[in-house]
Amino acid sequence: MTSTPHQVGVAVVGTGFGQKIHIPGFQHHPRTEVVAVYNRDLNKAKEIADSNKIYYAYNDLDKILALSEVDAVSISTPPFLHYEMAKKVLEAKKHLLLEKPMAMNANQVRELYHLAEAQGVVAIADFEFRYVPAWQLLAEHLKDDYVGQKRLIKIDWLVTSRANPKRDWNWYSRQDAGGGALGAVASHAFDYISWLFGSVSRLCGYLNCAIPERPDHNDGGKMKPVNADDTCLIMLELDDGTPVQLSISSVTYGGRGHWVEVYGEKGTLVLGSSNLKDYVHGFELFAAPAGKSLKKVSVPKKYDFTQVFTDGRLAPFIRVVDRLVTSIDSEKSLVPSLKEGVYSQLLMDLTHKSHQQNSWVTVPDLEKFIKY
Repeated sequence: MTSTPHQVGVAVVGTGFGQKIHIPGFQHHPRTEVVAVYNRDLNKAKEIADSNKIYYAYNDLDKILALSEVDAVSISTPPFLHYEMAKKVLEAKKHLLLEKPMAMNANQVRELYHLAEAQGVVAIADFEFRYVPAWQLLAEHLKDDYVGQKRLIKIDWLVTSRANPKRDWNWYSRQDAGGGALGAVASHAFDYISWLFGSVSRLCGYLNCAIPERPDHNDGGKMKPVNADDTCLIMLELDDGTPVQLSISSVTYGGRGHWVEVYGEKGTLVLGSSNLKDYVHGFELFAAPAGKSLKKVSVPKKYDFTQVFTDGRLAPFIRVVDRLVTSIDSEKSLVPSLKEGVYSQLLMDLTHKSHQQNSWVTVPDLEKFIKY
């Protein structure tokens, strides 16, 4: 007689992205139930709990971690809060789903990775692009050696999300709080570069802030300084010698969206979306053998989402939730775990270092770095 898989009780900590995606994502998955929600404002926590039929609402993480109904915790608070919160979650022997950027530096993420291992709990990262159908098709083509030896990888991620200078000043405007396009956007790019193309041997980064001040509407609209990047230009060299050009900006009116171009000896692959309002919906894959014109490739049904939502982020997040549940069932943190989170954070740290030193920097081997 086989036992029925148990329900995983989840606490959602952080209610910006957490309220938009984490709560509905966990509620949609058949094996997870949101049993608690955290917000630093207790009234807001209760309001969100009531509107989503969640039993517990607290502004004290310790109270949430003391609940026997909580098996796992998802953290989607601003990055500067991640390390201390995640550490508490793991010390309480709760499973963890951690948003990117994982923490404030790679050393913190590495410590969390080792703590999860020591506590015998699962800890995975929310890198959604690994679960988007067109991206999975690109990965299949690369695995099948469609382009042969790679000659150039070019990535543009140019959006308008922060192009309006009247958009609010908040933690995102502060480098010391983990704000900026590097953390919000390049964290994803660094993960999928590693996933699709392999490890990086060295990189050279340039960071820029085009809008140096924004109004703080919580302080009467007072203009406050912005020191977090909104544009990142990064050159990378992979371990196999392939050059990668990465251009990211959140302040480009009419930007071309998100495109990944792979040029090789045998052909070309281009994955992209011009949708500036939804960073998941709209991806298509184009392919061409050497000397031929690019043609759209149909995505096989095996990659289709079981359900598509108005907000494109929700369907791949539900696949991340499924990965979390499978990890808990197998008692092992499956990819992408915090190990992949360490690598993404390491590349972010080195981009800052490169920008400050105005030079190329060498990327250490992940296996060696993660061992301390």
